[in-house]
Parts: sequence; structure tokens; C-alpha cells
Amino acid sequence: MSRFTDLITAIARVCVGISFTVLLVAVLVQVVGRTIGAAPVWTEELTRFALLFTIAFGVGLALRSGDLVNVDVICEHLPGRAPWVLRLVSAGVTAGLALYLLPHAWRYVSIGRMQTSPALGLRMDVAHATVFLLLALLAVFAVLRVIGMLSGAEDGRPHRPEDD
Repeated sequence: MSRFTDLITAIARVCVGISFTVLLVAVLVQVVGRTIGAAPVWTEELTRFALLFTIAFGVGLALRSGDLVNVDVICEHLPGRAPWVLRLVSAGVTAGLALYLLPHAWRYVSIGRMQTSPALGLRMDVAHATVFLLLALLAVFAVLRVIGMLSGAEDGRPHRPEDD
């Protein structure tokens, strides 16, 4: 299971890096274009799409590293196994909600097939797919946390990249 988690984490990191690089290049082209007076119209749209993909690929990593909003000031100071139980319930509820929303997100993606973006001319299901991707990756990382906690492989605390 650890190899699968490491593989999914590595793929998500690479995809975040690629989408963020695209975002940076698009913004750079836009800034340079505005400086010389001829900013391409497509850069703003590409920036939005790249930001959506950066978020979609990064949300699972944020859950894994503990960078998502997490109110643990009280629960981590509770006695005994209570913090562990709360982390397990939190991961389970996160996975359940993401899995519940997946079919609805897919319907949203399918609506995008009928639309195209104005500047790039891309089908909007590409942009709408980021919502589905976000929920899918959030569900995967949450389920992996639940499995890891129940198997004793992890305690549910955030996993920082520097821990590798």
C-alpha cells in the first residue's frame, strides 16, 4: 500500500509542477505582452485553466501534508485515542463526501462538452474535469489515510514531504 501511496503522491506532485509551470509561463507571456503593448488574449484563459489544474492535483497533496484547513487545536489535546478516532472520522467523512459528489461532478463535466472556451477554443469539459479530478484525488488520499490508519501503518497525522 505504501508503494501505491508513494506513486500517487509522486504523480500528483509532477502534475502540480507541470500545471504551475504552465501558469507561470502564461502569466509571464501576458506581462511581457502588456509591456510591449500586445498581450495575447489566450494567456488569461490559459492561466485560469492552469490554476484549476494546479488546485485539482494539489488538493490530495494538501490533505496528505495537513495543509488543508484543519481545526485540531482542541481535538489533538484530547486524552487517549480520541485524537486518533477524530482523525479517522474526519478522513472517512472527507472520503465519503468526495465519493458522493463524484457522479454529480461527472454530470457537470459532461455539460462542458457542449461549450468551448472563447479564446483558446477548448471544450469546456477539459476545464470542468478539474472538479471531478479534485474530488477523485481527495477521495483517493482520504481512503488511503483511512486504510493506513486501520491497518496501523499510519496514525493519521499529516505527512510532510520532508519526512520522506
